[in-house]
Amino acid sequence: MSDHERLERAGAVRLAIFDVDGVMTDGRIAYTSAGDEIKQFHTRDGLGIKGLMTNGIDVAIITARSSPIVERRQRELGITHLVQGREDKASALAELLAETGLSGEDCAYTGDDLVDWPAMRACRLRCAPADASEWIRQRAHFVTERPGGHGAAREVCELILAGHGLLEGWQERFE
Repeated sequence: MSDHERLERAGAVRLAIFDVDGVMTDGRIAYTSAGDEIKQFHTRDGLGIKGLMTNGIDVAIITARSSPIVERRQRELGITHLVQGREDKASALAELLAETGLSGEDCAYTGDDLVDWPAMRACRLRCAPADASEWIRQRAHFVTERPGGHGAAREVCELILAGHGLLEGWQERFE
């Protein structure tokens, strides 16, 4: 796919959907001796997500696992839509689209593994982190340079902002 076509797809995105484990995190799950789960999120990804929302692009999370840590991150960033505990991500996407009144043609989906594909294939822009499964990377329209949990979501956010012609303006706000 050409850069022009990728930017064209990104410019049509009104809702950016992200998986969590392997996209917003590095995919590893750690447990304390008390059984508490630990996840790490990258601040650059968070700023990119806020950049989307500041520029009128809605954001959602669809994840197969359920975690209070993800709920906390969603609240911290102000993400409107959170769907947890749904391995059937295609039906989760369908419900999200019904709720928002959007179609898959309005969406970007960033996922890293097979469970993401049923939702990814329904979206206009399919993105994957650099360390996503090879099968997913081969089917993505955009593969980031960075791995999941290390700025991959930020790259997707910047692609979408660039597609809308908003990236430079967003960056200049920080000068």
